[in-house]
Amino acid sequence: MSSFVVIVGEGMLADRVCAQISARYPVFRQKHVERFPANTELVLTLDDTWNPAVHQMAEEVMRGTQVPWLRGFVSFGEGIIGPLVQPNSPGCSQCADVRRLLGGKERTEMREVQRHLSEIGGMTKDPWASGTGVLHLAHIITAEAVRVLEGAKPHSQGRVCLTDLKTLNSSWHSFVPDSLCPMCSQIPDDSPELARVSLKPSPKVHAGSFRCTPLDEMKEVLKNDYLDNRTGLFNSKMYDLVTPFADASVNMPMFEGDEGTAGRTQVYSDSELTAILEGLERHCGLEPRGKRTVTHDSYRNVKEHALDPLKVGVHTDDQYTMPGFPFEKFDPDRAIDWVWGYSLMEERPILVPELLAYYSLGCGSSGFVYETSNGCALGGSREEAIFYGIMEVVERDSFLLTWYAELNLSRLDPLTAEDEELELMIERMQAVAGYDLYLYNSTMEHGIPSVFAMAKNRKDKGLNLILAAGAHLDPVRAAKSAIQELAGMMLNLDDKLEKNKTAYEKMLDDDSLVKQMDDHGMLYGLPEAEERFKFLQDESRPMRRFQEEFNWKSDHTDLTDDLKDILARFHSRNLDVIVVDQTAPELKKNGLYCVKVLIPGMLPMTFGHHLTRLKGLERVLNVPAELGYADGPLTFEQLNQKPHPFP
Repeated sequence: MSSFVVIVGEGMLADRVCAQISARYPVFRQKHVERFPANTELVLTLDDTWNPAVHQMAEEVMRGTQVPWLRGFVSFGEGIIGPLVQPNSPGCSQCADVRRLLGGKERTEMREVQRHLSEIGGMTKDPWASGTGVLHLAHIITAEAVRVLEGAKPHSQGRVCLTDLKTLNSSWHSFVPDSLCPMCSQIPDDSPELARVSLKPSPKVHAGSFRCTPLDEMKEVLKNDYLDNRTGLFNSKMYDLVTPFADASVNMPMFEGDEGTAGRTQVYSDSELTAILEGLERHCGLEPRGKRTVTHDSYRNVKEHALDPLKVGVHTDDQYTMPGFPFEKFDPDRAIDWVWGYSLMEERPILVPELLAYYSLGCGSSGFVYETSNGCALGGSREEAIFYGIMEVVERDSFLLTWYAELNLSRLDPLTAEDEELELMIERMQAVAGYDLYLYNSTMEHGIPSVFAMAKNRKDKGLNLILAAGAHLDPVRAAKSAIQELAGMMLNLDDKLEKNKTAYEKMLDDDSLVKQMDDHGMLYGLPEAEERFKFLQDESRPMRRFQEEFNWKSDHTDLTDDLKDILARFHSRNLDVIVVDQTAPELKKNGLYCVKVLIPGMLPMTFGHHLTRLKGLERVLNVPAELGYADGPLTFEQLNQKPHPFP
């Protein structure tokens, strides 16, 4: 019995494709998406206009078959072909539509148009669906159908072809399946078994490296998979030619607005790669994509298997009673959503409030704290992601502890690091941006090298002080990381400071006006705010050598061994490391992993002075005395009450 090609639809496009394909293969035509002959080999859904309801119906019907299908249609002067939808595989027409709509400038309006057309049965006519344009589309569709039928690799697998019917210019655009797609998503329910972490070997790419995957080799793959101006997870890139170093950013379009992520290195191509990786990390951290949240219960009912939310720091009672405060005091009897993480100290799965594991979920009826991307990290292995997640938590904890306890840190002499690249970075910062660099050893009781960095402007204009931090087992890498963060704010924010100077000056006298992320950095761009750093600026003390300030030794060839050393040190300090695997299917095709690391007791980074989280975090009171900065434990009243300067 012969196999059929089924063509669904009426109009010029269906007629043209039927005429071309029927010369080589048996064709069965029908008006609607419904039952197909048992020996159907390929279904083509073709239309001269855009009818979203037909494509949705095709998805529902074809999911119950083992037959691939391909669509072609015209929408607002553009011919759209694909994707080829395979049975029981992610990457359907609905995924492609989401990516295509997000890639456009009028994404919100077009989503409403899509909804409206689904209700009314599609467009009546597209004026650009000319005979010539439709014939052009028919040739592309026919050639693609032949590839499928003859077993050749189809162009439309994971891609769509877009044709400008005014010029007949055509181009293929790849897209990644939407892990939350209601049609083709295959993510499993969250469970304790899926949360388990068994540390596996992660050999370093070379001696002296702290990476286990040569990401340079993935540059083209990552750009091809994720960066596309029409259907990409990221739809544009930009190079910043103002800042002292090579700064690149990519844009992640969302229906709620655009989200930019930046990469800063010495080379623009490397910065572009870093920006894409940062964007993938952001994508995974916004909401659960790899596992479906299924646990909704009160803490009182699950506490035997759950993290006590009060151990990660909450807002004070006074904060919760502030007019308009966006969060409610934690109630152990109120049901909330939980996700499974893994305690590396207790070696067991542990429930974590979803709003702590994914940082866009803090607000709402069950929100009790403001959570940021603190501790989110991406790597070429899960162990690598955990390593860098820990480094970020440590970096920000050391910065905040320095600020709140006003620690008189030792100033470092960067020349003693004996690193040529570090010296060149400092010289470039001075020559190009006009800033002097001050580095301080902010290593806390656990011993992981941490650096507090301050850039001081030597010019009459621009941000006066810029602050940043870095943490790494290699203190030189920590310093470089902090410098790159500093550089991202240099020169390109000068006009913003001058334009809004009056507003920032008001923040000097009214801390409550520091409400947004940018407010922190801009406030300390004012010369009048410099006096708040007197606890650091003791010029009478000699600078210290890197070699005498940092004593962590790492000569492992496997990153997992470094990770185990860190965990052992934390264990001795009774500091747990809880890992929530955020890895989305969008990453797995390239062997990437994303995690959220929580270290109860360490200070979480927050933005907006009214959202500070210190209650329940006794380390900020005890560590200064333990390190010799104070004669005894501090009280919360003794802490620095001013907004922190982290930009």
